[in-house]
Amino acid sequence: MIIMNFFKKYFKGDPHIWAIIVGLSVFSLLAVYSSTGTLAYRWMGGNTAFYILRHSTFLMFGLMAAFVLHMIPYRFYAGISQLLIILVIPLLLLTLIFGVGSAPRWLSVFGMTFQSSDLAKMALIMYLAQRLASRQEEIGDFKKTLVPMFVVIGLVCVLIMPANFSTAALLFTVCVLLLFVGRASVKHLASLCAITLVLGAILVGSLWGLQKAGVNNVVTQRAVTWVNRIDRFWGNSPQENVLDENFQAIQAKIAVGTGGFFGKGPGNSVQRNFLPHPYSDFIFAIIVEEWGVFGGMILIFLYINLLYRSILIVRKCDKTFPAFLVMGLSFIVVFQALINMGVAVGLMPITGQPLPLVSMGGTSMLFTGAAFGIILSVSRDVRRKEEPQPETEEPADEEKTE
Repeated sequence: MIIMNFFKKYFKGDPHIWAIIVGLSVFSLLAVYSSTGTLAYRWMGGNTAFYILRHSTFLMFGLMAAFVLHMIPYRFYAGISQLLIILVIPLLLLTLIFGVGSAPRWLSVFGMTFQSSDLAKMALIMYLAQRLASRQEEIGDFKKTLVPMFVVIGLVCVLIMPANFSTAALLFTVCVLLLFVGRASVKHLASLCAITLVLGAILVGSLWGLQKAGVNNVVTQRAVTWVNRIDRFWGNSPQENVLDENFQAIQAKIAVGTGGFFGKGPGNSVQRNFLPHPYSDFIFAIIVEEWGVFGGMILIFLYINLLYRSILIVRKCDKTFPAFLVMGLSFIVVFQALINMGVAVGLMPITGQPLPLVSMGGTSMLFTGAAFGIILSVSRDVRRKEEPQPETEEPADEEKTE
């Protein structure tokens, strides 16, 4: 009883979403501990506790972000949305120029890496939700309303694209869906999307051509990587060897195929020893191998239930900004999860998208927790308004005495 009162007092918002967070966290701890064994023996002298302790720390920070942000009124996020988008654009540019890694996705700050695209996803969705809410009366104005929004969307996605094409494509898709939900003209959206796709194809083709012509840099190499991934997915690669990405896809399919319905049991994965990134990009394959189709279905249910609970929150919102904000954040989390799982089972080309709140990774864990916190902040406000207000008793008229 005391524990229940404690949770009711401090953990506000939709209890189903809190349960989803707990469920994903449990999957995360079990899967990461199992899938980092080989990594620990290779780099940490067999200290299997190292990576799970580090991951537990990142998970704790993600959960703390969810808790802190769910206590902040959602109106605050509308106020900082424009400031965040102004900060994100130069941050993405700095990442593109000075980023670390084979693909410059991370900035190194005091020895710690930070993936700026995770902040950009949240900032752009907050900005777009605020602009859509404030321009509902003018949403049909193509030049005055829709084009400026699309310019910001395009700028952010273009800055993300050279290092992380899949994130840029995912973010662009979610933004278009959010504009559609925000009553933007389908005709206008179709026109802008067609123009964007044509320009994107020209850009990728030009970069691929420059690389083939001898212009060899990070950006042109990434363009070749995108083209090769699509070729491999469709089976058009001229040759296959164990060093290319077909090897990853094949090992993931083996993990999923050998898991059966109930799996091999926790810690009994075999393919974790062969997959290059079993703790991040292909963690769903390890989960299915160890927990079977049954475990995979539970995980899918958690993400789909998040989308369902978010739709219920949206329907109860009496203002447009929180409704757009919840819809955009739930879209980005659920779609990213579906992409990760689709890659693991061979339904999509390899993208490098982590499984939200499950895969190992500091920045992703932090901002996924923040997204959950903002959704819960809106839910907290909705539930507060639904609660019956205590009736104030009017003082009875005193009898007149002579």
